[in-house]
Amino acid sequence: MITRALERTLSMRQHEEGLVLPDDEHNRMLVSNVHPSNWVNPEPAGRYNIVVIGAGTAGLITAVVAASLGAKVALIEKHLMGGDCLNVGCVPSKGIIRAARAWADVRNAEEFGLHIPPGVKYDFGAVMARMRKLRAQISHNDSVHRYTKLGVDVYIGSGRFTGADTIQVEGTSGNRTLIFAKAAVCTGARASAPATSGLKEAGYLTNETVFSLTELPPRIGVIGAGPIGCELAQSFARFGSQVCLIEAIHGILPNEDRDAAEIVEQQMLRDGVKLLCCGKDLKVNKTAGGKRLTVDSHDQQFDVTVDEILVGVGRTPNVEGIGLETGGVEYDKNGVKVNARLQTTNPRIFAAGDICSRYKFTHAADAMAQIVIQNALFPHPFGLGYASVESLIMPWCTFTEPEVAHVGMYEKDAKEKGIEVETYTFKLDEVDRAILDGEDEGFARIHIQKGTDKIVGATIVAAHAGDMIGEFSVAMKAGAGAKTIAGTIHPYPTQAEVNKKVVNLWRKAHFTPRTKALLMKLFAWARRR
Repeated sequence: MITRALERTLSMRQHEEGLVLPDDEHNRMLVSNVHPSNWVNPEPAGRYNIVVIGAGTAGLITAVVAASLGAKVALIEKHLMGGDCLNVGCVPSKGIIRAARAWADVRNAEEFGLHIPPGVKYDFGAVMARMRKLRAQISHNDSVHRYTKLGVDVYIGSGRFTGADTIQVEGTSGNRTLIFAKAAVCTGARASAPATSGLKEAGYLTNETVFSLTELPPRIGVIGAGPIGCELAQSFARFGSQVCLIEAIHGILPNEDRDAAEIVEQQMLRDGVKLLCCGKDLKVNKTAGGKRLTVDSHDQQFDVTVDEILVGVGRTPNVEGIGLETGGVEYDKNGVKVNARLQTTNPRIFAAGDICSRYKFTHAADAMAQIVIQNALFPHPFGLGYASVESLIMPWCTFTEPEVAHVGMYEKDAKEKGIEVETYTFKLDEVDRAILDGEDEGFARIHIQKGTDKIVGATIVAAHAGDMIGEFSVAMKAGAGAKTIAGTIHPYPTQAEVNKKVVNLWRKAHFTPRTKALLMKLFAWARRR
């Protein structure tokens, strides 16, 4: 059994030694795939077409696509292949969220005629073991051995620029100097922490350590009501923790549509999350009874004692220790500076993923890697022409229940850009499948450029919003417009019908009285024939 003190003591070793806690069969399998202890780095193969630093999503995609095209590729990773997504992000969090939803379904089963007898046991340790097992299973896709078989020279160790076209790798099997024609910086970002008085002394969890838990904290304070904070606050509340969620501004999910965020907030409150928003003057003290948080919220002072604190307040780019200055690469607090082609101030070096993007998503890193490949390996005019990050249409989803998914512009974004839009909203409580599923809290909302059928943005709040937003993303990418969705047959009954229903509101709004009057005259003429 892992104690809190042991978790904190060993957390630093995770990054230094490839250690993943707890040390069980699942995590040993994970490490054997993504940071094998007996790995011997290869001898450099002359001048590489591209050398990639960082084996998160952006680095992995850059390396494997380049190798599949016939390029000579080197990939450097000092910690765990797969990066945050596999190890401490998307994969473990979604495993936890799914389990939390199952627990909530059991507690709410009477709505569906299932009477749960008293004494039902819940096993948080089993939840975490399942997550670790599935993560280990998935880790094969990001493994050192798989990428080696795909033609990538994989180096485990710290990579550092030593010149405009050279990188030194410091690994357990000795140092290697790699020469490159092009390079890609894909070192990602790490969890940030606020400068809260007493927080460091009391100790806290982030997404990088919370998935090592084997015991459920009876009381947990969550700082930050962004996607990470909301997803995990709701999950831990469903597991049975007393959860206090603290946010500096009003409400939750500050970057989302306010109506959408309000629906999620109400569900989280029903799940037992205590929300202290507009939190000011937060202080933390370690006491004999736990970790004491004091905060002012809406002109009241709150004094809460918890067993653990989870911080989810943003990301800090990993720019340190990789010799960016020596490589001629400029950066600032937001990460590496790139142009629209993802080229840095050293034209030989590109960047992709969280290290240079405001979109901290796995799928964004994937898309940016594709741009790096085209621009680094097929430079205009010899290849396909320049690819630009500015052309990306980026959807995203927060995996609370209900989920919130979005693509394109919000109404305020369109207004700032001087684009006149018409906004339409269709609620899920008018969608048959959502009603039957007991998942009718939510809506679909679209923004259509006035005078056209061009969709410039969409938001969906629904149990499966992340799966449903893709239809609007495809339409926007293809320039298909609202008429195409309105004319597309959607299977019945599905929650995705809401996409067609919201577009039909636009079509109905443009069926003018004048058009109706003309049609009435046409039909009257037809009757007389």
